[in-house]
Parts: sequence; structure tokens; C-alpha cells
Amino acid sequence: MVAAMTKSAQVPFSSWLPAAIAAPTPVSALVHSSTLVTAGVFLIIRFYPFLHLSSYFHFFLLFRSVITMFIAGINALGECDLKKIIALSTLSQLGVIIFSIGICLPILGYFHLVTHAIFKALLFVCAGFLIHYHSHSQDLRYMGNLCNQIPLTISCIVRANLALCAFPFLAGFYSKDLIIEISIYSGFNFIIFLLVGVATGITVSYSVRLSISSL
Repeated sequence: MVAAMTKSAQVPFSSWLPAAIAAPTPVSALVHSSTLVTAGVFLIIRFYPFLHLSSYFHFFLLFRSVITMFIAGINALGECDLKKIIALSTLSQLGVIIFSIGICLPILGYFHLVTHAIFKALLFVCAGFLIHYHSHSQDLRYMGNLCNQIPLTISCIVRANLALCAFPFLAGFYSKDLIIEISIYSGFNFIIFLLVGVATGITVSYSVRLSISSL
């Protein structure tokens, strides 16, 4: 469990993930979407039939994942570095996946893992193009007015952000919305569900901010 929590960057081991943006953007797209950080989640899913026999397993996952989602969202709201915002959104989505395992839905967590990998890789590749377009600057405050200059890239960023926000009929909607809906009827602590709702709202806030800044 400690190895999986460290690999998937859950609290208190989450500081290394935003620092990993020093890599080139294609490497970040691979690392943050489908290989490095998801290995810990996959480890928990593979060992779930054994781990869920422990009485404290689900509470441990719920506690860690909700705190990770909330802290990552708060940090992303005040961040101006383009790649760091996307990295923090990866951290928040990892919290959603761990949360789904904590409410006894490992298959749904794996489904969200796959859909998240698709739109997060797209988001990182588009971010790399924006950084190259702005002479290697990653500051959101110097970006904007791009929808007429690079419409295809901006449309991909907006669609990926909408999928991240679980916008209806996009990829993230069929996994993330289902996780939140089932958590309502899971019978867990109301405070945990409230924090999940607030963290989801924060995800929408920084995703809309990223989209508007790039437009």
C-alpha cells in the first residue's frame, strides 16, 4: 500500500509529481497519462481481492484520495505555470481513481484510468505546442488570443478540458460522473462526499480558467 501510494503520488507523497514537469512535454504526456503515475493505481487494482479483506483498507483509500483531490485542486487554482496546472490536474484525477477503488469500484476506477489517459495525453501534447508557440514560455499570463491563429490546437485543449470536467457525452463523463453518482448511494461519511463535490467544482474552475487563458 505504501509503494502504491508513493507511485500514484497520494498525500503525503504527492510533491514529486508537479516537480516531474521538468521533462520534455512528450515525455510528460507519456508519464502523466498512462505509465509512471498509473502504475501505483494498477497495483492496487490487481491486489484488490486481497487488500479489501482488511477492515481499514477502504477508509484508508477514501481518506488519502479525498485529501489529494482537494489539495491538488487548491494548488492548481493559484498556479500560473501551464504544465504544472496540468500535472496537478493529473494528481486530482488520480485521487478520483483511488476514491472509486475506495468505494468498492475497482473496475470503474480502471475505466476512468483509461479515459483519463486519452484526454490527458492530448492536453499535454497541445500544451507543448503552446509552449513552443510562445518561445518556450509556460506562463499562462502571457498567453491568449490564439483561437484565430491555431484553432485546431485550441479546440483540442477545450475539448480535453471539457472531458476533464466530465462534460456530458465526452469521455470523462462516462467514468467520472458515474463514480460521483454511485458515491452518493455508497453510505460513506457525508463530509467525504462533500469534499469530493468541492474538489470536483475546483476541477471545473481551473479547467475553465485554463481554457479561457488559452483562447
